[in-house]
Amino acid sequence: METVEMTSVSLKRPHSEDGVANSDEIKRQKISEKDKTEINSGQSVEPVTEQQEKAPLEDTKKEIPNEEGEEDEEVEDSEEDGDPESFAEMMKHGLTESDVGITKFVSSHKGFSGILKERYSDFVVHEIAKDGHVSHLDDFSVPVDDEDPSEETFTVLSDEDKKRLEELQLFKNKETSVAIEVIEDTKEKRTVIHQAIKSLFPGLETKTEDRDGKKYIIAYHAAGKKALANPRKHSWPKSRGSYCHFVLYKENKDTMDAINVLSKFLRVKPNIFSYMGTKDKRAITVQEIAVLRITAQRLAHLNKCLMNFKLGNFSYKNHPLKLGELQGNHFTVVLRNITGTDNQIEEAMQSLREIGFINYYGMQRFGTTAVPTYQIGRAILQNNWTEVMDLILKPRPGAEKGYLVKCREEWAKTRDPAAALKKLPVKRCVEGQLLRGLSKYGMKNIISAFGIIPRNNRLMYIHSYQSYVWNNMVSKRIEDYGLKAVPGDLILKGATAVHIEEDDVDNYTIHDVVMPLPGFDVIYPKHKIGEAYKEMLVADNLDINNMRHKIRDYSLSGAYRKIIIRPQNVNWEVVAYDDPKIPLFNTDLDKLEGKPVPVLPTEGKFRALKMEFSLPPSTYATMAIREVLKMDTSIKNQTQLNTTWLR
Repeated sequence: METVEMTSVSLKRPHSEDGVANSDEIKRQKISEKDKTEINSGQSVEPVTEQQEKAPLEDTKKEIPNEEGEEDEEVEDSEEDGDPESFAEMMKHGLTESDVGITKFVSSHKGFSGILKERYSDFVVHEIAKDGHVSHLDDFSVPVDDEDPSEETFTVLSDEDKKRLEELQLFKNKETSVAIEVIEDTKEKRTVIHQAIKSLFPGLETKTEDRDGKKYIIAYHAAGKKALANPRKHSWPKSRGSYCHFVLYKENKDTMDAINVLSKFLRVKPNIFSYMGTKDKRAITVQEIAVLRITAQRLAHLNKCLMNFKLGNFSYKNHPLKLGELQGNHFTVVLRNITGTDNQIEEAMQSLREIGFINYYGMQRFGTTAVPTYQIGRAILQNNWTEVMDLILKPRPGAEKGYLVKCREEWAKTRDPAAALKKLPVKRCVEGQLLRGLSKYGMKNIISAFGIIPRNNRLMYIHSYQSYVWNNMVSKRIEDYGLKAVPGDLILKGATAVHIEEDDVDNYTIHDVVMPLPGFDVIYPKHKIGEAYKEMLVADNLDINNMRHKIRDYSLSGAYRKIIIRPQNVNWEVVAYDDPKIPLFNTDLDKLEGKPVPVLPTEGKFRALKMEFSLPPSTYATMAIREVLKMDTSIKNQTQLNTTWLR
């Protein structure tokens, strides 16, 4: 369902004097990172299952546990960070908002310019649990537990011992055991070594042996390879909850990357972690994580060796966390170098608070390259597998990594998956996965070849097509009927959608109206927008009355989504500053470390808009910001306007 990253992007309005920057300015201007352009307020990774489709959430290409709790192979995004000029070149062939149906605004104020995410610390996300509790990192203390091993557990083993034990634990060599000599032999010393091996290397058992008059601790596998995935049950106190819950504070890392790093340091499988939603990369985010049978003491020890992460607020509970079980996220956003007058800003923010914004799916939903993800999704739904294969593998305009360009050229020239695969040093990207599948199953079995790509990534494409249809239909709905509820619109009563009748229309507002994502288990508006859905799908050679696919995974049940979202807890202030590199507010970590609150001038070279608001899951913060600034948030548009920022 959630996740997403966002480019630092200058949302500058195209005045005539901004059209061409002078050469000195151009030298000083650069794009800091080629990240993607969305912030999603809810779960950013998992695709929507039929049961979860009431609020379809977001996707990304990361290592994700599948529905059965098994670990899918990691799929790397083929678009990696590159130099600014290459990225700008690639974005010439990217999408604009109008390409994906994002064309309307609900407010009447005049827009203004601002720099969005000049620093990732300008975008802070705090998760909101179902009970309304907002996650904060404000406590590094570890729950006292007599059963916890001593601090010496973490230092008694040498780096060489740890390396040998890890190789044994992960079956990386042919050894069946590892012997560690006990120097300065005492019973207490042997006990600490036993505890260290068992707690740091789940799945290994230990025993003491005498060899040539010396004492050795022998480590060996207790129960085969399954022991690695299933932490040792008998070593966990019965009185302690099986799950250690903690707050994860991370900077410039997405949630799955963070969990993979934690897994590596803890030497466990990623699927023993659970969470309510994934969070973005180019931001500071604070969220709750739960992990099965790993002590708070062991987790807290990671704070000494991890960069860009902090773990705290530890507690033991008897349950994991479930994806989607959150109320939403609270955002603190700084828009730097704003041009709007105080009146413009007041009008824009009052409108956001009172009316809200159109609940569009943001640009990240549709990819950042010349081949939009919705086109691949449409081909899947059409059962046109040759088209699916070609869209993923064919050469495409715009700058890409050199090896991807060579891979695509080889594919176009030979149609030989094995030959094209040899051009890829990174085999875990989507292109590599598909080519490996084609090599295994042959060109006549593209369906099975495509199936090698992890399920989450495959479903991403068809959900992108649903989002594309939804955006276009909502724009048409607002164009034709404006911002009021009309007969034939849909509203939800519980989980059931019903039409608004003529004699009942005064009881509802635009904030009650929902629109369907196309599927076999939804109904459509009774007015002309219902017919527009049908016409759009007919134009794409799809039958709106037959959204079941012969492959069950690709059957779309559909969902309902509110047209307008009104953010909660909206607050804002305009601040002055002189240095674009200094933070304009303190984070949780700053407060824990006792850093002083930034002292800002009454008047400065620049002005910034600091805004706070809360959003439910599956809504995009950038669509709220778009409404405030009245600007196209696509990277392509910003690149074409030369709307980069000074460093």
